[in-house]
Amino acid sequence: MTLIKKSFLRGGIPFVIMEAFALVLYLQGERSESKNLFFGGLVLLILGSTTVIYNIDQWSLTKQSAIHFSIMLATLFPILLLSGWYPVTSLHDILQVFAIFVSSGLVIWTIMFTLAKFFKW
Repeated sequence: MTLIKKSFLRGGIPFVIMEAFALVLYLQGERSESKNLFFGGLVLLILGSTTVIYNIDQWSLTKQSAIHFSIMLATLFPILLLSGWYPVTSLHDILQVFAIFVSSGLVIWTIMFTLAKFFKW
């Protein structure tokens, strides 16, 4: 299966499911929950779709990680700022969200790297 197909499956399936739930909630008048599911679906779309970067064997782990981080920074970080999940009224708030973004990413990357090495994925 090509990387593009894998990307669509890994990101697209959770996205469609989350957005379907978001639509149902929206139609039921649950605007806040609908908005959260909408942004959650976007996050899943991006996270799932970009995991294929680590399947490109010709790239070093450093290159894979740098490209993945760059994509996350360009897509996921703005979603976090626009989602309403964090108060963003000042530069200080944005820097706090950035710190959460980077530290969470490092923790998740480390866990996944360790699991991949342990289980020989």
